Amino acid sequence: MESGSKFKQVRRRPLSLSQEVLVKAGALEESSAPFPLLMSPAVEGVNLAQWAANNRAHLEQELLRYGAILFRGFGVESVEAFEEFARAVSSRLLDYRERSSPRSELMRGVYTSTDYPADQAIHFHNEQSYTHSWPMKLYFFCVKAAEQGGATPIADGRRVLKLLDPRLKEKFIEKRVMYVRNYGDGMGLTWQTAFQTTSKAAVEEYCRGASISFEWKDGGRLRTRQIFDTVTTHPTTREQLWFEHAAFFHITSLAPDVRDALTAEFKEEDLPFNTYYGDGSAIEASALEQIREAYRQTATRFDWREGDILLIDNMLTSHSREPFTGPRNIAVAMAELYPQNNS
Repeated sequence: MESGSKFKQVRRRPLSLSQEVLVKAGALEESSAPFPLLMSPAVEGVNLAQWAANNRAHLEQELLRYGAILFRGFGVESVEAFEEFARAVSSRLLDYRERSSPRSELMRGVYTSTDYPADQAIHFHNEQSYTHSWPMKLYFFCVKAAEQGGATPIADGRRVLKLLDPRLKEKFIEKRVMYVRNYGDGMGLTWQTAFQTTSKAAVEEYCRGASISFEWKDGGRLRTRQIFDTVTTHPTTREQLWFEHAAFFHITSLAPDVRDALTAEFKEEDLPFNTYYGDGSAIEASALEQIREAYRQTATRFDWREGDILLIDNMLTSHSREPFTGPRNIAVAMAELYPQNNS
């Protein structure tokens, strides 16, 4: 009965399907860039939110490595399903505070992408890098792809920084960058919308807590100034990277006709937004062009497909938007607030 004894010792092992069995990872065919990492179902019927909840550590590792992950082909058909996936990865989604662009809230923690005119491009930037705390993760969901254009190009901040002239890098490290914003002048957001309050006292309290210099102008208008680093270190990977709104918020980022109209109507200090070196001196046109050229050289784009979800590490990866034609609907969620205490 020895053989029978051996047979009794055999135990049935529970079936374990690894992420490689259910989901496959690879390169995006239409892009020659090393990112975003493309994840798609290896079998039919994969519940993306459930899979993500079971593989959060794996996703985190891949996101830190690539900076961006595109989930495609999972049959995500609604904003509710997108929100379920985002919460499976990040648990808690963030409210959009200290706003710089018009958005509409679709559900708690989920917003439309920036409601700018379709014919305008949005330049590369890191979300809320003009604040002392920002989301570490951004989620984009394609509800409806544009008929033409409308891509969300991305760029690796590690590569952007390496392309900048070392002298320019050192200048920004030394001087930092100042963001100047004006609210209530008939252009851009009002301070009530930006700070989500109608109380001046609440705005002042927020500004003091966030190291924002502020002054009230005639007619209840508001001007703020904030100084930040553009060269910073990722808290997990410890890599140096380029992280900013310096070029995007500069007046020269606007289309020439829009820029001319604004400068004809407003004094420089009253423009809706503008950027300077941290000491208040002007950023040279050559410096701004060098930053934009670094983005152009490192950018990668793909055409949205309905149901696509793009997850990016907001410090490692900047994003932008192409002009487009036809209806376009991209939902956005932000998560994992990262605090920074600047002196």
